[in-house]
This record gives sequence, structure tokens and C-alpha cells, in this order.
Amino acid sequence: MGKTKKKTSLGRALVKHHNHAIDETKEKGKVLESVTEVSDIDAIIEQADESDRLFSIHHDSATPIINLETGSSSSGGKEWKEQQKREEALHANSLQVPRRPPWTPKMTLEQLDANEKQAFLTWRRKLARLEENENLVLTPFEKNLDIWRQLWRVLERSDLIVMVVDARDPLFYRCPDLEAYVREIDEHRKTMLLVNKADLLPSYVREKWAEYFTRNNILFVFWSAKAATSILEGKPLKEEWRAPDTSKKTDDLAVKVYGRDELLARLEFEAQEIVKKRKSSMETCAKWHQEHVVVGFVGYPNVGKSSTINALVGQKRTGVTSTPGKTKHFQTLIISEKLMLCDCPGLVFPSFSSSRYEMVACGVLPIDRMTEHREAIKVVAERVPRDVIEQVYNISLPKPKTYEPRFRPPLPSELLRSYCLSRGYVAAGGLPDETRAARQILKDYIEGKLPHFAMPPDEENKTRGDHALEANAGEEGEEAPGLGLDQVLDDLSSFDLANGLVSSEKPQRKK
Repeated sequence: MGKTKKKTSLGRALVKHHNHAIDETKEKGKVLESVTEVSDIDAIIEQADESDRLFSIHHDSATPIINLETGSSSSGGKEWKEQQKREEALHANSLQVPRRPPWTPKMTLEQLDANEKQAFLTWRRKLARLEENENLVLTPFEKNLDIWRQLWRVLERSDLIVMVVDARDPLFYRCPDLEAYVREIDEHRKTMLLVNKADLLPSYVREKWAEYFTRNNILFVFWSAKAATSILEGKPLKEEWRAPDTSKKTDDLAVKVYGRDELLARLEFEAQEIVKKRKSSMETCAKWHQEHVVVGFVGYPNVGKSSTINALVGQKRTGVTSTPGKTKHFQTLIISEKLMLCDCPGLVFPSFSSSRYEMVACGVLPIDRMTEHREAIKVVAERVPRDVIEQVYNISLPKPKTYEPRFRPPLPSELLRSYCLSRGYVAAGGLPDETRAARQILKDYIEGKLPHFAMPPDEENKTRGDHALEANAGEEGEEAPGLGLDQVLDDLSSFDLANGLVSSEKPQRKK
């Protein structure tokens, strides 16, 4: 009895001490949490609105749900998407990052805080008006002012701003308005796109992106933090599924994947060029005194920013995790006598998107907070070819029905159930554990085990047109297999049997 009481008292003391430490830390302002998600009750309302919106897209037309030509949703969904694109183009200039209001060293802390809060509130109201538009879908964005303050400090301190993006879809992670804001702060400053995870791209895809960036006057560098870290540690890459042609050396500096020393030299060169231009200006030459050139790193969560910093520093200085938002405060790291790096916490910038599930699939929002796993898997199924999924997971996906397009992507239910069957994932009641399967598939998608990549906008439109021509030529040139009466009747019978509409005894067909 005495031992039990002693253990209980000890547990209470530990809990009390832990809570007291948390309170002290909060009072000192050391806790800085990213707020992209809303409260629980708001999340429920938001998810209900999202479900209602998706339902209305697919069901607000009087035509049947199944379209024999497209095999997807009715024409109402296409019309809504077209209207969405028009609205996004119309309000593109309204998507801005919050600006820091003008300030002087003579201002008091209270005045500075009040001005920043007022400017931030005005910015939130502008985005709230955009969210009222039913044809626009805004991604979850950072709502904590203290996180944006970290960004303001990094932009003001840095000579060169490096925006880390994922090579598989660079434009999704790029924030053009941030580049405009950098020029507003100082006309001499530049923004460089550090295209991370470039080793996951075939060389011809890197060539297309290099042409696109060059044509649009975008400063860029291809880079792989994972490969650089492996070389630094003297360990070979364990992943055999990475693109085999990325290791080929090339003399084209625009296409090659930079190494650690090459990237450091390039960053230092670009930053020093900016400083030289600034010093040549008579207005700022007298008041500019700085020992190091400063390179600031910004970007979305989970794009490899912390891994890049660790690879460049040569040792682990920032926390790395698959969960977005590990870095909480900006920090400066001295690399050499001339170069200093400044790491900013990962920020989710406001942008337009088809849905929040795309953010989950891209690794911006945590997978563990996913509620509708099938909607997130739908993004994966539409971006990764069917044969690639079957080859990576060694599974056989159900083939399209005779009345469906032959090239349609697999349905989320088909992919999840096939994966569960091959891995033995079973939930309560003997049903397939789709939630567990969805989380694993999404992790493989984010880490690169499921190869995928986006092409530049002009190349993507050209590719879609070629695929459409090939599909039409195939349908017109030869008769689709399995269109006989017997096959159709068998298909309908299997559907009725699966849904319990008929008995399992197969009736004899009259000859």
C-alpha cells in the first residue's frame, strides 16, 4: 500500500513539474507553433463544406453520373474547373504574403507590435474575402504572425534569398509574390530557386525545366540534399529505385545536379555580386558594413530545407523529420569567413489549389491528420501511371471495364484494396485497412518510391494533346476488345453478384 501511494505521488510530481516547465517556456516566448490548421470545431465545419463542394461538383448536373465517353464525373465538374481557372487568373494578384509595415529604430516595442498586428489583420481580411468566392479554393496557409515575423527578419538580413522547392513540381512550391516582396525590400536582392530532389528526375525532364526557367529569367540550381548528405557521410544511396541516369555527368551547368562544394561556391558568388551592386550605389555605400554575405533559406515545410542546411554545414545543426514544420525559429550559421546561412522556419504560403488533399499528398500538411484518405490517394493514382504502381508494389490492379476508357487511372478503392490484399492489411471486422495502406502509399509518394514528376506548363499541355491524339487514334483504328454481348452480360452479372442483387448460382444461358 505504501509503495502504491509513493508511486502515485511520484507520478503526480513529474506531471506537475512537466506542466510547470511548459508554462515557463511559453511565458519566455520560446514556443513557436505553426498554425496552418484551425481548431477542431472549425476543422469539422471546413471538412463538411469541402465534402459538400465535392458532392455538388459531381452531382449538380441533370446528366447521369457515369459518362460513357469520359468515365468520370458529369459535365458540371468540367464547367466548374474551367470557371475556377478563370477566377484564379483574375485574382492572382490578390494572393500576397504579408508585408512588414515600415519601421524605424526609434519606435518602441509596443508601437512596432501594434503596427505589425494591424498589417497582419488587414492581410488576413483580404484573404478572407477571397475565401468567400465559391469558385476559389485557398490552401491552408500560415496564420501565426510570429512565424511570418521570422520570415521578415530573414528577408531583411539576407543578400540572396534561396527558395527551396521540390523538383517533382517546382511551380507548386514557388511563391512569385515572395520574389516580388524581396525586390521591394531591396532592388539589388535576388531570389534563387534551389530545385531539391533533382536526382528523382530523369535528365530529359531537367532539361525541359532548365529551358523553362531560363526562358522566364528565373535563377535556379538543381540540387539533391539526400545525395549530398550520403556523399558527405561516405555512404551509398540505399534507394535503388532512384532514376538511373541522374548519375551521369554533364558539362551543362544548367542541367547538372550540383554537389555540396559547387553549391556553396555558387551561393557565395551570387551573394557577393549582389553586395557589389549595392556598394556601387552611392546611397547605400556609406552605411553598408557587413563582414559576411548572408544567404537566406525559405520554403514550404518538408521540401528538404533543413536537410539542405545540414548538408551545406557539414553536420547536423537543424532537426530533420518527415513531419512538416520542424524548424521553429530562424538561425544563422557561419560557413566560412565570407559566407553565412540564415535558415527560416517552413512556411505554407497562400495559394490556389484544387483541394486540401493535394496539400497532404505533396507533404505540406501532415499525413497523420488526414481524414479522407481516398481523396488523397486519388491524387497519387492520377499522377503515377498504372504500370508504375503495379511494378513498384508488385500488385495487379483491376482493369477498366468495357464501358470505361482504357487509359483511365485506377480508382482509389481499387489501389487501396489491392495494396491491402498484397500486404495483408486487415482492420476490425475483416475489412481492408485502407487508412494504414493510404498512409504508407502517401509516404512512398512523398519520399520518391513512387516516381512522378510534373512537366513545365507548355510541355505539359503538349504532352496532354499527344496522349489525347494517341487515345483517339487507338479507339478509331481498332475495335475495343471485350465488347461482345457475352462479355457485357458477364460484367453486369458480376456487378449484381458483388452487390447482393442476385444469388451466387449462375443461371444457364439459353443457346
